[in-house]
Amino acid sequence: MLIKETAKSAWRSLASNRLRTLLTMLGMIIGTAAVVAVLGIGEGARSSVEGRIRSLGANLLMVRPGSASAGGVRSGSVKTLTEGDAEALKALDGVAAVAPERSGSAQLRYMASNLNASVTGITPAYLEVRSLSMGSGVPFSELDEQQRSRVVILGANVARQLYPGVSPLGTRLQINGSAFRVVGVLAEKGSGMGSPDDGVFVPLSTHRSALFGQDHLSTISLQLASEDRSDAVIAQLEQLLRLRHRLRPDQPSDFEVRSQAEMLATMGQITGTFTTLLGSVAAVSLIVGGIGIMNIMLVSVRERTREIGVRMAVGARRRDILRQFLVEAVVVSLAGGVAGVGLGYGAAVLLSRFGEWATIVPPYAVGLALGVSILIGITFGVGPARRAARLDPVEALRFE
Repeated sequence: MLIKETAKSAWRSLASNRLRTLLTMLGMIIGTAAVVAVLGIGEGARSSVEGRIRSLGANLLMVRPGSASAGGVRSGSVKTLTEGDAEALKALDGVAAVAPERSGSAQLRYMASNLNASVTGITPAYLEVRSLSMGSGVPFSELDEQQRSRVVILGANVARQLYPGVSPLGTRLQINGSAFRVVGVLAEKGSGMGSPDDGVFVPLSTHRSALFGQDHLSTISLQLASEDRSDAVIAQLEQLLRLRHRLRPDQPSDFEVRSQAEMLATMGQITGTFTTLLGSVAAVSLIVGGIGIMNIMLVSVRERTREIGVRMAVGARRRDILRQFLVEAVVVSLAGGVAGVGLGYGAAVLLSRFGEWATIVPPYAVGLALGVSILIGITFGVGPARRAARLDPVEALRFE
């Protein structure tokens, strides 16, 4: 019996009892839909995280103070980075721009509105290095830095909370009791850890002299001329800072360097692990669907025992019977897989549209789901098919 004829015969047998076939497929539909939707959510999360990291700045390196330790226990950041370090780093080959910054928390007040927010001291290069743009107003100038001007740029969320419905430009904002003139508002960047939307920014020199009195830096951001030179620049950077900080060869570095590529790789591993975990949990329902297929095929073999005997009596070989029942199992499983892929894709689209959650169903997810469906059909269908093929024709014809 040809495969094509076997498939037609299998489909006719399944169509003769549509409700039972549909219920048998239900496990595969739910399992496949769950796998496709979970992979779509995981891929969307990975893409979203990658986009947010890249939005921090092109070809970015970040240098932060190291952690102090006493008796093997880390006890917070050490104050090691200075403005002199930032100036020295500008001379490194492959560095396009350097942006030192200081951070601190302060109370903001405008009329009756109060807000506690992060206040960051920056230089004019900061916006370029971090790929930030102005939504309104103007950025700081070198003159503001030199004159320690009391001017401030607001993040988008801070501006909305302190100035609901009105423009903050030109107003006087109290920061820890000191008056600052609002000269600009950053374009919205999007929520997330360390988002500039939730901060305010003042000139670096003003941050030290008028607000916190800190001489050390919290971060030095470097924009590289080329991402390909990241490793070489990091090596030069570590050598230069260790020399400036007078560290012996046996002493650990008192600073930490983080690259954008490293952050992307780390977050990719984290999101990949969670996607695999959730996908594995969803795949359990595929096994349940396979068990349902095996169960219904065993019932079908018993109900069609006399039919099997007749087929054998007119010349059907055991392998023809085996092939027919195995094809039936694969058809049920594959049909459920196709329906599940459509349902899972639709769920991912609806979640993206109405749930404000980015979802991307990768092509490999569809191929994986259909491939697993066929594998499930073969694995759980071979037992009932072998049982049907081993029936004794004489006994099968006598079966009532």
